[in-house]
Amino acid sequence: MFTPTPLNLPPYPFKITKKNDVVFIFDELRKKHLVLTPEEWVRQHFIQNLILEKKFPRSLIQIEGGLVLNQLQKRSDILVYNTAGEKLMLIECKAPKVKITPSVFDQASRYNSIHQARWIVLTNGLQHVYARMDAEKGRFNFVQEIPEYLEL
Repeated sequence: MFTPTPLNLPPYPFKITKKNDVVFIFDELRKKHLVLTPEEWVRQHFIQNLILEKKFPRSLIQIEGGLVLNQLQKRSDILVYNTAGEKLMLIECKAPKVKITPSVFDQASRYNSIHQARWIVLTNGLQHVYARMDAEKGRFNFVQEIPEYLEL
């Protein structure tokens, strides 16, 4: 059974239920209960942080969007769009015990080679890595924090 790890994100009043020894968390965006895994715990916290702290519109956040990379079906954890439908941010969530390493950034970069988002965010709930694409130089610049949605 899953025991939630305290994260380096504000606490949120999630709807958590248990059925037949399986713990579920209610996903407000998808309007359904999901099995509460360590990665889902991080994803739900980060989504709430985007919405409540960074003022990201719920309607512009997509969860677990599919993509094809090297003829393989993959999925990105979270994609954020602007009102014109352009991809602004690719967010990859890992379980708290998974370290954010260069290989994790490489994975997200490969996904972003398809998405072409201006931002890549990596989080395990304890450590957060934020990178913004510098289009002129063709590389990512790492920053300490992401701005609020309207400042992106």
